[in-house]
Amino acid sequence: MGISAAQVKELRERTGAGMMDCKKALVEAGGDMDEAIKILRTKGLSAAAKKAHREASEGLVVVRGDEKKSVMLELNCETDFVARTDEFRSFAETLAELALSSGVGSADELKGQTFPGEEGLTVKQAISHKVAKIGENIVLSRLAAFEAADGEHLAVYVHMGGSIGVLVAGTEAIAPEALRDVAMHIAATDPRFVTRDEVTPEVLEAEREIALKQAMEQGKPEHIAQRIVEGKMGKYYEQVVLLEQPFAKDTSKTVGQYIREAGGDDAKVSRFVRFKLGEATGE
Repeated sequence: MGISAAQVKELRERTGAGMMDCKKALVEAGGDMDEAIKILRTKGLSAAAKKAHREASEGLVVVRGDEKKSVMLELNCETDFVARTDEFRSFAETLAELALSSGVGSADELKGQTFPGEEGLTVKQAISHKVAKIGENIVLSRLAAFEAADGEHLAVYVHMGGSIGVLVAGTEAIAPEALRDVAMHIAATDPRFVTRDEVTPEVLEAEREIALKQAMEQGKPEHIAQRIVEGKMGKYYEQVVLLEQPFAKDTSKTVGQYIREAGGDDAKVSRFVRFKLGEATGE
């Protein structure tokens, strides 16, 4: 049967597939639009499988939500050119909004959700179809979801249009602008823990062994080496513990001092998460 240009145009608009692919699918489907869409989806999944091995370390970190509930996800592609397109950003934002509204807590959970406006199409399948359309591997690499506890609120910060994202939770004694300053600080300094108490014994032991070995290799007597180790451990805490880091906006005080000045003794940061683009893909 003959396939009209209008049919091809409609199928292209509905799927984003190429003109020739649309025409072939319509011919194969005998002009049935829904069947042609299924055919293209099947081919899209096949195309995605072929591209799945290709490295995808570009992309965007996207945050959605408010001071009580927020999500952050990282969507990766192969090139910065694709990452900067409106289509890719819109797709990432749609996924983040879906994650927020559905209440999922991980990337795998989100992949199983129904993609908005596409009945019967999961997020995982929508990603595969986007791969087929754009021609690059696309990976939903990670997702974090925060919900404020009683007496808490959240702050978010996204750096450089999506290269780094931060979610942080703190008590309401910390003003919103001050908590956002903390989020910006986390983006800049990459702490690993909120307080010293969170540093595990295994991590501490490993750092002590490294510091002691370095001191001994310099020929220091053991009692001197032990003092050097203690000094280095203090520096280590300053590097990895948020509240002990020099505050990025005013290095004369620590982050802990800054939040106490901002909110008094009730000012506390409970948790944070930081995504840097490409980290989850081994950049």
